[in-house]
Parts: sequence; C-alpha cells; structure tokens
Amino acid sequence: MLEAFLDQLQRVKTLDDLDTVILSLSDELNVEHVVYHSVSSTGKEYAATTYDATWVDQYLGNDYARIDPVVQACLRRFHPIDWKRLNWSGKATRNFLGEAIDSGVGNQGFSVPIRGPSGQFALFSVSSSDKDDDWKRYTADYSRSLILASHYVNQKALEMELGSDQADIVSLSPRETDALTLLALGYNRAQASDSLSISEHTLRVYIESARFKLAAMNTTHAVAKALNHGLLRV
Repeated sequence: MLEAFLDQLQRVKTLDDLDTVILSLSDELNVEHVVYHSVSSTGKEYAATTYDATWVDQYLGNDYARIDPVVQACLRRFHPIDWKRLNWSGKATRNFLGEAIDSGVGNQGFSVPIRGPSGQFALFSVSSSDKDDDWKRYTADYSRSLILASHYVNQKALEMELGSDQADIVSLSPRETDALTLLALGYNRAQASDSLSISEHTLRVYIESARFKLAAMNTTHAVAKALNHGLLRV
C-alpha cells in the first residue's frame, strides 16, 4: 500500500516537499490524521501534521506533552504503541483526551517511537475515529506498513534537515542481504529459509547480525533501514 508514497518520497528535494508527502499519507494509510515530529541531538526540531492548527496551538500553549500518555510512553519504550493500551485514568489525562477528541484528533491512535543516530528522537503517529473492532482489524492488517512508513519518513527527514545526525551505515554480508531482501519481499521466515536452503535458526542468525549492524530495534526496523540505504535488491 506504500508504493505511491515511496515514489513521492524519492522525489522530495525540500522540507516543503516532505511536508506535502507526509500530509498526503493520511489518504495512503486510510486514517484521519498523520503527525511526524523529530528532535535532533542538538535540539533542532521538524514537524508535519494534519491536525487542526487550533489544536496544535492549544497543545503547545498548554505544554500537553508533559501529560500526554502517548508522548510519555514513547519516550520510555521502543515498540509501537496503540493508544487504547495506555493508562488514561487520571483526571488530567481524561480531560486532555476529551479536548483532543473534541478537536478532531480521533479516539484511536497508533504511534511509532524512533530513535535515530546520535540521540535523534522522532515520533510518528496516525489517528482515527474508528470503532474499537474496526481499529483492531486495521492495526492488525497495517501495523507493518505503519512502521515502515514511519522509518521511511524519518530517514528522509534526517537526509533533508538533520544531515549531521546521519549514521555511517556498514555493509551487510551477502547472506544478511539475502535474508533481509526476502523479508522485504514479503516472505515469512520459513519461506525465506527454504528459499536460501538454510535452517530457520541460521536465518535468524543472519537477521540478528544485520539488525545489530544497522542498530535496528527489530526486524521490521532493520528491513526499513536497509531499504532506505539501498542495501537490498528489491
């Protein structure tokens, strides 16, 4: 589902171009809102969002990041977060959620925390007003695409705005490249190991080695980073 988005991203030359591509993701990902916010190791920020400007001003003016369970959870964790799994029981957070919903943010959300090179931190989120069952199906079907999209956006932001934060990418071995390439093409681990005529255990060794070299938090992240740097043959 990301083909058109990736094609647009390849043509990005300026931050204004990147804004346009990020904002178009709401249609590509079938959600109501998309937001990306990055802070470099030197404190330089870049953000793009489809949220209403009034809500953005309200959020910043009240310093809601202090109490926003999504932001606080993403600062502590490495894995994607479904907003419904967070603790919204406190009075301040309930009031905050009510204001967000009233401002059109939506009652459902999925956020991906991204830790880039040299201390860079970014947060990519999508949100919707879907019913619980519909959102559960959506995240089950599209979580991989959301994670990949978040890392593609972050990599382009690093290239455009935070070039000094770019990490040196080491080369992968032929077998590591083969393993990640097959995963990028949609093979599961059993299919990939069979295609390479190796055991799943050996495949896992290659994947973990590549993940370590790429400083990736998981396999999907490793595939995304390898794709971003042109290391895979797809």
